[in-house]
Amino acid sequence: MGNDSQSDALRWTTQLRRAFIEHRLFWRGRIGLADLMDTFGMSRTQSSQDLNAYISEFPDHLSYDKSARTYVPGPKFKAHYGPLDGDAHLSKLLAMAQGADVAHADWELFQPDMLAPPIPARGAKSEITRAVLHAIEQGRALAITYQSMSSPDPSERSIAPHALAHDGFRWHCRAFCLRDELFKDFVLGRMLSAELGELAEVEPKTDADWVTDITLTIAPNPALSDNQQKVIALDYGMDGGSAQLTVRRCMLYYALRRLGLDADPSARRAQDQHIVLLNAQEVFGALGQEVPW
Repeated sequence: MGNDSQSDALRWTTQLRRAFIEHRLFWRGRIGLADLMDTFGMSRTQSSQDLNAYISEFPDHLSYDKSARTYVPGPKFKAHYGPLDGDAHLSKLLAMAQGADVAHADWELFQPDMLAPPIPARGAKSEITRAVLHAIEQGRALAITYQSMSSPDPSERSIAPHALAHDGFRWHCRAFCLRDELFKDFVLGRMLSAELGELAEVEPKTDADWVTDITLTIAPNPALSDNQQKVIALDYGMDGGSAQLTVRRCMLYYALRRLGLDADPSARRAQDQHIVLLNAQEVFGALGQEVPW
């Protein structure tokens, strides 16, 4: 390993420890020498040096509480080495609760009981997933047997995959269908077989639905009370009473369904449908449809 590589590795490990310091300070409200020693296998002296170096770099972001004999966030504390995002943190804890192998799981000292609605396992075979990934990486066609919902029986077709997409419940591959001569979504779990073929001369940037962004402008359901609308605006990170969500046009149908924006908002109670779509004509026009209400 050359000097540059050694220097890069040292910088990376230092930054990782700094990120840990901020993580522990924010989520636990304190950090001690033992935290660094236990997590990184450091000596007491080195742990002390790390904390003092952080204090030198960011004065008033970290201070020593003599009565508690531990370090606590200072009045100017903020993250410098990684985001401290609530949703990401809860997602990590949920993944840990579900038994997933999560990076830096040893940074967490508290694991609450957590539940999430069950999602049926999607039956994509590992061999088919592998074939799709190879086809994307190598720019090759894929001969598949596919069971669509528009036909009672499976059909043989050749596709040229270029990307993957997840609709919140299942994986799709985005591909050019050589039979129909257009780009389509193919659900991995509906592929009954897949075999790599020849090189495919398909340019992904010609997939207009994949490269085109559509903006959804959402707002609290006006049928809610003023206080309810305020909390929905907070819940969805709205600014000035609305928020904008950007979605690729090929994922627009799935996004609308998942957010409950694919039907007349008055068809559901406002307490069940918390948000409405302000630019419905523009959004449904992007799908080549009339607003369905």
